[in-house]
Amino acid sequence: MSRLQVVSGKGGTGKTTVAAALALALATEGKRTLLVEVEGRQGIAQLFETEALPYEERKIAVAPGGGEVYALAIDPELALLDYLQMFYKLGGAGRALKKLGAIDFATTIAPGLRDVLLTGKACEAVRRKDKSGRFAYDYVVMDAPPTGRITRFLNVNDEVAGLAKIGPIHNQAQAVMRVLKSKETAVHLVTLLEEMPVQETADGIAELRAAHLPVGRIVVNMVRPEVLDGTDLELVRTTQRSAVAKALSSAGLGGARRGGNAEKLVDPLIQQAEEYAERYDLEHEQRSALGELGLPLHELPLLTEGMDLAGLYELATELRKQGMS
Repeated sequence: MSRLQVVSGKGGTGKTTVAAALALALATEGKRTLLVEVEGRQGIAQLFETEALPYEERKIAVAPGGGEVYALAIDPELALLDYLQMFYKLGGAGRALKKLGAIDFATTIAPGLRDVLLTGKACEAVRRKDKSGRFAYDYVVMDAPPTGRITRFLNVNDEVAGLAKIGPIHNQAQAVMRVLKSKETAVHLVTLLEEMPVQETADGIAELRAAHLPVGRIVVNMVRPEVLDGTDLELVRTTQRSAVAKALSSAGLGGARRGGNAEKLVDPLIQQAEEYAERYDLEHEQRSALGELGLPLHELPLLTEGMDLAGLYELATELRKQGMS
């Protein structure tokens, strides 16, 4: 597995949940994982049922086998202060710039700079080593922006081309791109078995490939259980209404006469079966479309009880079973 795992997906597909579950899965058996948030939504804190994340790396969970998950919510203004201190040693002057609003102004008028700071912080964590020469983290998982802007977000070299052609900012962008376009990085896309998310996933993969960014895997989230298979659905389509009523009556659900209990159940049951058949066909069509994209495909179940910390560990276990760790 690549050491930097970037997770994107159309809004509403659960990409933050998948990123969090992946961080837990990768931290299994004593590994250390850093889970990075770049959009300022504090979604990671909510999932792990902890207080809002500060701009510092904080341990938020222990994975099976004693591994650790740390989290970091990257603030672009504070990242710029770090950057200015690192390269220009501004010290108190940097803090003064923040009070004057200069940092917010800089990251607003130059969005490419903002993305360099966000991706740069994650890449720094990937490269960082401790005093013994070991990597500080075995894996870094980034909960990245949605599919519609993931390529632009990661392709920081192009974004800062008109901003800085030489100097530290240019060099920082070059260093970031060396990580993002290497085998150290994999960009995973999260989708649902629905037409719009699948189409956006296909478009996102095409854009990532055109930019020579390393596409990893597709994760289909919130997959509903298969209640009826193709054979069962064929029976639904061909079985006579009277036969359904007779079967219900045989099961003790009332007589088959017009107006009987069994008769009253026939129409709702057939309607429900027809709705299921329509959804079944749509999901199989979308699954086939995803299969044509030529990437490893993983599926995570819909948790009917809702998402909580126990559910997150359940999804992490499923990802491990499917080889995403």
